[in-house]
Amino acid sequence: MGIQNFPAALQPIIQQGFLEREFETALKSRLGYRLIADREEFAVGIGETLTKTRAGLKPSVTIPLAAANNTNLDNGLTSTNWGVEQYTISLNFYAATQDLNMVTSRVGIASQFLQNAAINGEQAARSLDELARNALFAPYFGGNTRVNTTISSAGAAVSVDDIRGFQTVFVNGVQQAVSSTNPLTVTVGSNLYDVVGVTLDATNVSTAPNGISGQLLFSGNVTVADGTAGNAVQAATASAIVRPAQRNTTAALQATDTLSMANLLDAVALLRRNAVPLVDGLYNCYLDPVSARQLFSDPDFKQLFQGSTAANPVFRQGMVSDFLGLRFITTTEAYVQSHPGITGLYVRRPIVCGQGALIEGDFAGMDSSDVAPRDSLVQVIDGVAMVTREPIDRLQQIIAQSWYWIGGFCAPSDTTTTPNTVPTATNANYKRAVMIEHIG
Repeated sequence: MGIQNFPAALQPIIQQGFLEREFETALKSRLGYRLIADREEFAVGIGETLTKTRAGLKPSVTIPLAAANNTNLDNGLTSTNWGVEQYTISLNFYAATQDLNMVTSRVGIASQFLQNAAINGEQAARSLDELARNALFAPYFGGNTRVNTTISSAGAAVSVDDIRGFQTVFVNGVQQAVSSTNPLTVTVGSNLYDVVGVTLDATNVSTAPNGISGQLLFSGNVTVADGTAGNAVQAATASAIVRPAQRNTTAALQATDTLSMANLLDAVALLRRNAVPLVDGLYNCYLDPVSARQLFSDPDFKQLFQGSTAANPVFRQGMVSDFLGLRFITTTEAYVQSHPGITGLYVRRPIVCGQGALIEGDFAGMDSSDVAPRDSLVQVIDGVAMVTREPIDRLQQIIAQSWYWIGGFCAPSDTTTTPNTVPTATNANYKRAVMIEHIG
């Protein structure tokens, strides 16, 4: 039969005088973000969302009980309670498939069946890693943005680049929409204001990865000086973002603002201030190869290894390893964004994480007998179901190779850890990771 009679997708892999008998391995993305997630099983029969409650601490007692008050049944004491906070994991269904004609595949240069399985597996792993990345970064962008358009006169509405982190406040550990009853204190420019509402733009013009542009509505008028385009807008509970030269916004970064050892030390210090637990003795730092390379140009970094560069594996391999209390994990899935205002520059975002920065919920019923009968070809590998469906077409020639995953990711908050319970703690809602923004 002529090659032109085969489907176009199969024609390139049919042997035409080539000696190679197997597929070359394609370039693969280096993954890593899913590794920080604590895996939890999402039990069957409890709905599509799982709300977990975390108990907080009580403030320290540093004032002695007055002897004169140590009377009556209460001994002069007033009962106090510890706080709680909640976070929710939602189940979602992700899947992909590929068909294979077992007859036409016989004339291919290699086993398309095995190659399909390998490519499906890589696709599933990369998909889950990007889901983990998105869930990890979203709350750590929260509460940090800038004014998009200068207001013409003092007014209560200000257009901002990203409304994430301004839409809700925690009330008794539960997220509630901002309102006049539940306002959110925000610094715009140089002054404090209360956000009481948020509206989304009809057309999203946010420059932040997965950002949502919109307007913040305040309880009072914002001055023109504060509502000028480019000014920083930061919530009182904003997540910490470390930038070189103490830049206030992403757009304020300059060409010289590259990653330095000082930025990493600042991130570690913030996690330690909040008493964030270590991951097997270190904090994990996820960064792309350009960010890792910039460390070798940092004067402090070079001085740290001065006199031992020839024998040190860090310089022999051109790769940072474990130091500064950090475990460096390079990934090609990191966010790389064009600079919002300077052509040709890119913003890169390493993130330093402690234990519990991300939660993964895997649905326990993925391979149950009523979902995957015992005579079916369903294998659950690292939480992902790999499915091979037998031929059911008229000629019994076409099989389907698929994968699916049922689960979700979420970044839990730590609102109950405050300066009242941990004196060095910050007021950020999300404390278990610190994002670094730099030019690269």
